[in-house]
Order: sequence, then C-alpha cells, then structure tokens
Amino acid sequence: MARSFFILYHFSGRRFSDSFRGFFFIPTILALITSLFVLFYISSTSNLFTHPQETHLQVLKSAIGSSAFSPPSHQFMRVPAETPHLSRGFEFNTKGNYVNNKEVFHDRNLFVEDYKEMNRSFKIYCYPHKRDDPFANALLPVDFEPGGNYASESYFKKVLMKSHFITKDPSKADLFFLPFSIARLRHDPRVGVGGIQDFIRDYIFNISQNYPYWNQTGGADHFYVACHSIGRSAMEKADEVKLNAIQVVCSSSYFLSGYIAHKDASLPQIWPRQGDPPDLALSERKKLAFFAGSINSPVRERLLQVWRNDSEISVHFGRLTTPYTDELLGSKFCLHVKGFEINTARIADSLYYGCVPVIIANHYDLPFADILNWKSFSIVVATLDIPLLKQVLKGISLDEYLMLQSNVLKVRNHFQWHVSPVDYDAFYMVMYELWLRRSSVRVPLSTPMDPIH
Repeated sequence: MARSFFILYHFSGRRFSDSFRGFFFIPTILALITSLFVLFYISSTSNLFTHPQETHLQVLKSAIGSSAFSPPSHQFMRVPAETPHLSRGFEFNTKGNYVNNKEVFHDRNLFVEDYKEMNRSFKIYCYPHKRDDPFANALLPVDFEPGGNYASESYFKKVLMKSHFITKDPSKADLFFLPFSIARLRHDPRVGVGGIQDFIRDYIFNISQNYPYWNQTGGADHFYVACHSIGRSAMEKADEVKLNAIQVVCSSSYFLSGYIAHKDASLPQIWPRQGDPPDLALSERKKLAFFAGSINSPVRERLLQVWRNDSEISVHFGRLTTPYTDELLGSKFCLHVKGFEINTARIADSLYYGCVPVIIANHYDLPFADILNWKSFSIVVATLDIPLLKQVLKGISLDEYLMLQSNVLKVRNHFQWHVSPVDYDAFYMVMYELWLRRSSVRVPLSTPMDPIH
C-alpha cells in the first residue's frame, strides 16, 4: 500500500513539475517576441539609432558658408547635443520637420492678439494695507525709484499698483496679489532672514481668516513676486503658497523642488539703467567673450580654471581694471554663468549693451520662455561643456552671429523697467506671463495653517 502511494506521488509530482515549467516557459517566449517587435518598431520610426547632428552639419555646410571666427576646417566640428548652436535657424525637430529659429517669438501673431486681450480685460486685486500698518514698509510700494541688483521685485509692485490692471472689486479679479516684499522683510530688524518664513505663514493665515478668496481655491489664483534668492526658502512654512500659488521669482530653477515650471514664472533680474541703450558695431567688438564675477560656485571655478589665461575669452574675478560697460560693449559674446543661484543680472546687462548672451546655467527656466524663442538671440552651453566653449563660439558663422545680435536688439526692450511702463517692457511681459496662468486651479489642503505665537 505504501509502495503504491509512493509510485502515485512520484508520477503526479513529475507531471506537476512539467506543467509548472511550461507555465513559465510560454509567457517568457511571448515576452521575448514582443520585445523584439518593439525594438524593431523603435529602430524603424525614430532617430534614436541615427546621428541627427550629421544632418544638421550637412545643411549648414550648404547654407551658411565659411566661419567668421575660426578657420573653415574647424567650422563644422562635432559638438555635444546639449549645445545646439550650430544648427540655429536650420534645425529639424524630432519628427523631421523644419524649425525656424530666426524668429524671436514662438508665435508673434498669437502673442500680439493675446496681449491686446490681456491689456483690455486682465484684473488683479491686491490685499489692502494702510500706511500706518506696522509692516507698511514691506507691504506697500516703495516711494522712490528702485535700484540695485534686486530692483525687479520693487519695480513690479510700484508699477502694478498705479496701473489699470488693479481693481478694487475682488469679484472682478482674475488673480490676487500677495504684496509682501521678501527683499524689504530681509532688511527689517523685526523679521530678518530668520523670521521671513514665520511672517509669510502668519500673513497667509490672516488673509485666509479675514477674506474668503484664498480658501476658495487654496491660493491657486494668488501670486507673489520675489527676486532675492531667500525667496526660495521663504515659503517653507506655507505649503499652500509653494504648491498652489503662482511664484514669480528670479531664482527660477526647475531642478529645485520649490519651483514648479508652468505654474510658476521666471522674473528677469535686471539692474535698472537710464536712457536709451547704446550699441557698437561688430567691427568694434574685439573680444570673443567676456565674464566678470565672484567665484561662488563650482561652475565659475571651472570657467576660471579653463579660460583664465586665454587671449580671446576674457574671464575676470575680482575688481575690473576697465569699466564694466566697456567690456560688454567690446565683446561679441557675454557669459552668464551660474553662481550661488542660477540667476544674475548679466543676461539683461548683455542684452542692454547689444552683446549676445551665452548661458552657462543648467536647469534655468529662462524669463519669458513662453513667449520668446531664446535660441534666436542667445547661446546655451551645458556646464560640462565649458572646456569646449571656444570651439562652440568659433563654430558660429558671421551670418549666424549677425542674426543673433540683430535679435538681441529686438528683444532688449522686453528686459527694461520704467516707472511709467512702456508697451512690451518688462512689466507688461510679466503681466502677460501672469495672464497665461490666470485659470490654474488647485485643490485646497485639508486643514488651514495655524500660526505659532
């Protein structure tokens, strides 16, 4: 009896083992066949296994001609894909369609029509504060003409509060303005850098208790403006502001978790200058490239290490022996290099003085990128490609450089502030960015923030 049971167990176990192996073998074969089909489809329909850069170089050879800044034998050197300067104006997108990078606007006609509508109908409600408010210095516009490195924040508020965009009727508002000034709070001895987070948290709590508008959308139709880098951490105790509200900030890096591209907007950092911007012809721009600034980042350390003794790329750290203006006017390209933060005023400086900006700052959500085609008036170089900088710049032909500089002169009015705003200047461009974001809606957090006393 025991022997019969053993034989039965032996054969049933064997049959089970065979079927068990078959259970896994068939799906494995099917998965392998499916993978082969997918790989074949990808290879036949995409440029993943081709070299589109070679196509770009072929087009350029026939379309541009000899280089203005390097011998012909080096004009079409192969360069990293992250620096698409050589194919500027002659690019093809991933679908093989021709892309015109000569135009400074993504869609000029659409922008002009939308701009008119924005100018006609866009309304903003600003939470009111009286002059005897204990923090009127940080909540009301400054009573002087802003200046300095972080002037963009003060300029925007000063111009906005006198503009036709302001409404006293909250029911007509498209957006609600949170008027606190990060730069002013930073210098207020009652608050300081260490107290800004508490101030913002308490401010949001107070308006959510005294007005219904914040709670209706969880702050999705609210915005604030900040240019100092401390603004990036100022919202750490006010999650609804960071996650829901529109943050218009100079430190606009989409690599950082506190900034959300498309929800938030990049504010251009602009050092205000008076009068009409100057210009020098190409023949008077003797230097290939110029940079001056502090060594406050690994990126700048690398730039100094590679190019400090070069005769064509002028890199300065510390005090200049010549006027900064003369250096910008005498250079073909002006370098914006990431420092402590991703943003500086150097892009606006370059544009003002007619110098083509070279942006060496990975993950920078550039100002007005929804509107302007940055490839038409600037060069972007990945930080890893700093050793190839001269090769990149000398690979640009004379015709292409003239196109870039011509477009610089076309866009620089968008990077200027005026106490009395001028159509399409920095104020109106920021307003347009806000207008594009006016319909965003977020779900409010479950519980309101409680102030800590």
